[in-house]
Amino acid sequence: QDVDLQEAIVERVAAALEKIPRAPRPPHEVANAEREMQERGCGMKGGNTLAPQLLRIHLIRLGDPTPSTPPCRHAPPHTQTMGDSERGLFTARVLSGIGEVRAVDWDACAGALNPFVCHAFLAAAEDSGSATAEAGWMPQHIVVEDMNGRVVGAMPLYLKSHSQGEYIFDHGWADAFERAGGAYYPKFLSAAPFSPVAGPRLMTRPGPQAFEARRGLIAAAVELTERAEVSSLHVNFLPEDEWRDLGDVGFLRRSDRQFHWFNDGYEDFDGFLASLTSRKRKAVKRERRAAAESGLTIEILTNNDLTTVHWNAFFECYMATADRKWGYPYLTREFFDRLGETIAHKVVLMLASHDGRVVAGAYNMLGGDALYGRNWGALGYFPFLHFELCYYRAIEFAIDHGLARVEAGAQGHHKIARGYMPVHTYSAHWIRHEGLREAVADYLDHERPAVDQEIEALATYAPFRKED
Repeated sequence: QDVDLQEAIVERVAAALEKIPRAPRPPHEVANAEREMQERGCGMKGGNTLAPQLLRIHLIRLGDPTPSTPPCRHAPPHTQTMGDSERGLFTARVLSGIGEVRAVDWDACAGALNPFVCHAFLAAAEDSGSATAEAGWMPQHIVVEDMNGRVVGAMPLYLKSHSQGEYIFDHGWADAFERAGGAYYPKFLSAAPFSPVAGPRLMTRPGPQAFEARRGLIAAAVELTERAEVSSLHVNFLPEDEWRDLGDVGFLRRSDRQFHWFNDGYEDFDGFLASLTSRKRKAVKRERRAAAESGLTIEILTNNDLTTVHWNAFFECYMATADRKWGYPYLTREFFDRLGETIAHKVVLMLASHDGRVVAGAYNMLGGDALYGRNWGALGYFPFLHFELCYYRAIEFAIDHGLARVEAGAQGHHKIARGYMPVHTYSAHWIRHEGLREAVADYLDHERPAVDQEIEALATYAPFRKED
């Protein structure tokens, strides 16, 4: 990716925003996003609703799914006026918490493949204090209902007072907008909290209304953004088809990359090793041997095998690593208890013990066709243990359970040598201010091809043997 483009974003946005009317504002209002949000009826600590008038939005039938012109700034995208008898085809509700919709209805839209958008995961994040208004993640989920009150669409959505825990970085955009006199926060974000995992965001119940329900979710999210007068709406780590749909109705498309391991029908880990070049195969064996020689015992736990003792041990490792790296531990201890109580069958916890004490752990989530590596922690340094727990054991688990891939989280060029290949990730962005929108659009027009070129270049370092 072109580093120069990353450095230039602040200058580009600031230059494009010089035409912003700069009405005098008290300095503390510019610096303190939470206070400004409260004054505008968007308080992060003052309540759990954005504004009473936004709790119910009546939509109209949507028009052409692939229009040739971008949507109006102050209206839902590509709506088509209808007669009074047709109004109310769908109704969108804004929820101040995931508990305001039945799990069976939400999950009927979310599907079973991706655990990070299921009702139980989002509830664990909210009920544990991890994703709450006080933490800068005010729930504002959208559900779309048909005329009979049946939920036919759902969208995880948060009002954010910062950009932490998102893994798609817009700090440069925020900095430039603030410097030019704008207020970037609050903003809306559709994503799975603290999870750089691609998954559905425009979630619809299967059936003949699915297409209209998806468009209804888009219209509701944009209308909510316009009415709330926040800077922007961001949809992170969405599937490519949703990314293209949102681009068709005027969202700005952005791409990035991660590293995933793909199961090429391997019978076991040795089968995977056999697919590597001789040099890479020897390196993997050497790393695994060094980890084994540390005298560690490794256990893999899921479902009913998980206990409070295991979570206590893992959380100690998780917090220790956050402290060492000067990081911020987004997830509370209670979050893991909630997972264990509700969806333990979707959790895969790998723990390494030394002399009877857990010294490292890797927390994973199990999807319908993939294993998702999420958090790692360790009390000290053990040679190659991170690679063993987070990469090699994950590959073994995927092979043993017939999973199609392992997604090992954000960043990490070092994953390529261990069989994890670069893939695209996607995000889409609705920006209300014309100057900011134009500047970001220009930046993304340069960034997307740079990402494509980087992925193509990184793929040449694949560790696999060449086919004859």
